[in-house]
Amino acid sequence: MIKRKFGWTNVDVPIIGQGTWLIDNDNDNDKDNRAIKTLQIGLDLGMTHIDTAEMYGNGKAEELVGQAIAGAKREDIFLASKVLPSNASYEGTIKACKNSLKRLKTEYLDLYLLHWPSYQYPIAETMQAMEKLVSDNHVKFIGVSNFNLKELQEAEQALQNERISCNQVFYNLGYRAIEKRILPYCTKQGIAVVGYSPFGHGNFYSPQSTKGKVLVEIANRHGRTPRQVALNFLSLHLNIFTIPKTSHPERARENSQSVDDGDWKLTDKDIEEINRVFPVSDRDNPLEMI
Repeated sequence: MIKRKFGWTNVDVPIIGQGTWLIDNDNDNDKDNRAIKTLQIGLDLGMTHIDTAEMYGNGKAEELVGQAIAGAKREDIFLASKVLPSNASYEGTIKACKNSLKRLKTEYLDLYLLHWPSYQYPIAETMQAMEKLVSDNHVKFIGVSNFNLKELQEAEQALQNERISCNQVFYNLGYRAIEKRILPYCTKQGIAVVGYSPFGHGNFYSPQSTKGKVLVEIANRHGRTPRQVALNFLSLHLNIFTIPKTSHPERARENSQSVDDGDWKLTDKDIEEINRVFPVSDRDNPLEMI
């Protein structure tokens, strides 16, 4: 799996990681075990960036991740989680992080994010707590998620000792609005951009649809799948990382083969065709999120 520098941090992180939203299944041990096994297969394939959150399954997703990484070398994993805006007071952020650490059965997070802007607590209060978590060695890097440009700049200005290292945003072929202002600004600032839901939310293009047929044609030229074409395209920018979610081992293998060390790459013609069929939207404020 190809890695690249995660913004200003100088840490090498896989281009393709693993998301965990909705991997948890209430009272279904078989599905939970499959989710754990899929995460472990993903780790073996080099997708060592795992993203989760206290919101996912009310903490259950974190517990499943904790089980999945239990036998792995912790230093080989780039582990991220998020605090809910409703918990984002100073004390609430610290408490939420410690609870996440317990569920994940780890001593630290590589990355801790505010899940989306809080209208209940000032961003300065949340960022102060984030800095405290760094100084106490509970967290290595801090960031935000679903922040538009103005909100991101306010978060940056609220920090005294640390820097925003990441903005995690909704990003797929059907919604590329972040390329308009968020991505250029983050690249300039050395802030990594992590795109979630790279296949949309259960609405990836059917092979029979007009846009889906374009992806199929490009995939066939390379002996790949439409989803691999999508992930490859969405990972072209040197400041972008993606975190597709799956609970199926075969899909994890498919995701991992979307980018590699030169075995295949999209041609200029492919890229031109994708840009024509999936243009960048002008609507980047408010940012779409799910």
